[in-house]
Amino acid sequence: MNRYLKRTFKMAVRMVVLSIVMCVAELQAKPSDNRWMMWYDKPAQAFIDALVMGNGQMGATIYGGVEQERIDLNDLTLWSGEPVNVYADTLAAKEGLQPVREALWNEDYRSADRLVRRLQGKFSECYVPLGSLTIDFAKHEKVTQYRRDLDISKGISTVSYIGDGTQYSRKYFVSHPDKSMVVELKAEGDGKLNGKVNFTSKLRYTTRSEAGMIVAEGYAPYNITYQRQIFWDENRGIHFTALVKPVKFDGEVICKDGTIELKDCSHVVFVVTDATSFNGFDKDPVKQGRDHAAIARAQLSSAEKYSLKQLMKRHVADFSKFFNRVDLQLGAESEVSPLPTDERLKAYTAGEKDFNLETLYFQFGRYLMISASRTKGIPMNLQGIWNDNLTPPWNCNYTININTEENYWPAEVLNLSEMHEPMLSFIGNMAQTGRHTARNYYGCKGWASGHNSDVWAMTNPVGERWGSPSWANWTMGGAWMSTHLWEHYLFTLDKEFLVQRGYPLLKGSAEFCLDWLVEDKNGYLVTAPSTSPENYYRTTDGYAGQALYGATSDLAIIRECLTVTAAAAKELGVDEALQKQIAEVLPRLYPYQIGRKGNLQEWYHDWDDPEPRHRHQTHLIGLFPGSHISPEKTPELARASARSLELRGDKATGWSTGWRVSLWARLLDGDHAYNIYRMLLTYVDDGRTKGATGGGTYPNMLDAHPPFQIDGNFGGASGVAEMLMQSQHGSIDLLPALPKAWDEGSFRGLRARGGFEVDLKWCDGKVVEGEILSAVGKRCVLRTLSPVTVKGVKATAKKVGRYYVVEFDTVKGKRYKICG
Repeated sequence: MNRYLKRTFKMAVRMVVLSIVMCVAELQAKPSDNRWMMWYDKPAQAFIDALVMGNGQMGATIYGGVEQERIDLNDLTLWSGEPVNVYADTLAAKEGLQPVREALWNEDYRSADRLVRRLQGKFSECYVPLGSLTIDFAKHEKVTQYRRDLDISKGISTVSYIGDGTQYSRKYFVSHPDKSMVVELKAEGDGKLNGKVNFTSKLRYTTRSEAGMIVAEGYAPYNITYQRQIFWDENRGIHFTALVKPVKFDGEVICKDGTIELKDCSHVVFVVTDATSFNGFDKDPVKQGRDHAAIARAQLSSAEKYSLKQLMKRHVADFSKFFNRVDLQLGAESEVSPLPTDERLKAYTAGEKDFNLETLYFQFGRYLMISASRTKGIPMNLQGIWNDNLTPPWNCNYTININTEENYWPAEVLNLSEMHEPMLSFIGNMAQTGRHTARNYYGCKGWASGHNSDVWAMTNPVGERWGSPSWANWTMGGAWMSTHLWEHYLFTLDKEFLVQRGYPLLKGSAEFCLDWLVEDKNGYLVTAPSTSPENYYRTTDGYAGQALYGATSDLAIIRECLTVTAAAAKELGVDEALQKQIAEVLPRLYPYQIGRKGNLQEWYHDWDDPEPRHRHQTHLIGLFPGSHISPEKTPELARASARSLELRGDKATGWSTGWRVSLWARLLDGDHAYNIYRMLLTYVDDGRTKGATGGGTYPNMLDAHPPFQIDGNFGGASGVAEMLMQSQHGSIDLLPALPKAWDEGSFRGLRARGGFEVDLKWCDGKVVEGEILSAVGKRCVLRTLSPVTVKGVKATAKKVGRYYVVEFDTVKGKRYKICG
């Protein structure tokens, strides 16, 4: 009996081992099923094809060419310009404000549009490129099996191909721990690596060889005008040092005359690093600048102490700890499409289902934020951190009448609160220059900002007295930006942050709003002058105007700013007089109006729009990202908001499409939100393919405004979260706007206001199971569309309206299991 059992046991073990071996072999034989891999079967032809990487300050754009590799480099601290002269235009308010108000009260909009230009100052500066690293290789007669890819879960890109029978491969990553980019080149076979490495820049620069490396030094213009005049002075502006060093190699490497030549190598590892003299928004980058040369050398010296394996391990550990916080599965689990990413986009645009592509886009937004937003006081700009133009579109600045805010909508809910910090600290910089703007241009207390800013925290209204008032004379930038401070607090409940940083900045913004409001002829409080960002109205006599009084968007932003400031003061138990003042002012604001078409009016009067399908919908900010309009609390205004969106139409620029995903989700119309999300993933290549133009997604998954603007990527990612979970009204609403297409799925790691982290699985549109982590121990109000129970608590679900509601107290650090 014992022999039989032993023999049977041995046979069973052999079968198990054989099964494991067969499973491993089967897995190895299958192509990669990594959902977070982007890949392409040809080199990039243009920026819209190239793959972007970064460590939160240094950016790299990789083209993957066979005969020439091109890597465009950026540094988030490298801009044209110098600190703001806060004493410029000190007479603007005294001389210019009253005449434009008098014209508006007289309904003389032509004169108002002319006079309001007196309240315009200089334009923002430009975010400029650091330079390009090129590697020119020996030519191949035949190239096969080309592939370039990007693993967004690790922040690693590779290129591989067979050239004349030799396997060539490259690996790239940009390390935050080591403040450097690492490039590995390999040749496996008879062929070798032969080529030349060069650094070039569109800035004023020199290169030289020193200690086996390329040393590039240069400086940015001290001013680039909006008319594209460029002013250089080696004694002004931000300076830089960039270093390129081969730290490991075989064969022969010759560093001479500012270039590196590779001869008969099979393995080379480069470290690329840089530093600039930027030392703060209010510091002269030459007289008070950082020692960029010493900093760059120290970074290189530190990085080259590690092996390639160690550098990569440090990078992956750092990057993945943020990326892996969140997971998302939409629809039934399925194999990842075998097509290259650009071909998947084309097929998706043609109507094919690809839930894995939808989740890839969502996670790509998180990848971009990890890669681009880790520098204190310097948030992502219109293009994140990636720009190859000396005079980029819209100066590649901070456009804060929507775009900068949209960049950071996903930060908290997608569990990347640390990446919100660059924007939150930048608001503190803006408040300092913004106090001068409030006084000089508007004669008001507090602090304010117009519609543009830059690394110097510029806050004045732009335009230089010729700009269109529709964008140049917008005044609500500071008020909108400041609401992010309260959002950060709601998600983290970090009272120290609120006391020391958040509330003082909110209070200053609210003080400006209160001082800026004036009484109209009907006794309501309005703003004057006022604009609705970048849009025109048409009066009853046919005039297409820009300046007015009481634009809905202004008042919506003021409602949000004042409401959250009062809430913050109440939370801290301070400034009762201010709380009382806000409570008295809010009911006196000119109320929302519903127009004759059933829409939420954009203007004080029920005027028509010369451009009915306009990309901006700032008058709907109270719906999203604000929260004072909702289908539950203000159903009439919600219906009017929906009608406004219908009149705008669904097709728009990339960033506007991203915003509309969340707007429809807040209206609880998941199917419409999903249709807009699909539109956001429309394949665009700027006309290389017939019809592939307009707003959508480029082959490299970046947002097409067009041209490239990164905000649409973040708007889309935020919109997915809004469909799956909302928490803006003091409760956690699960699957509030779930589209029919996503009838099953799961997510892990989304964050809700109140200090909660949520995991969820659903099927047939109903909650199956989930878990809530309470980070601070606050009471939880859970709302679902199907009955659930929460293990370990006595509360049971009660039906309230469309939701089943469970309320329970939580303990800090404890997880609570949800059962459907």
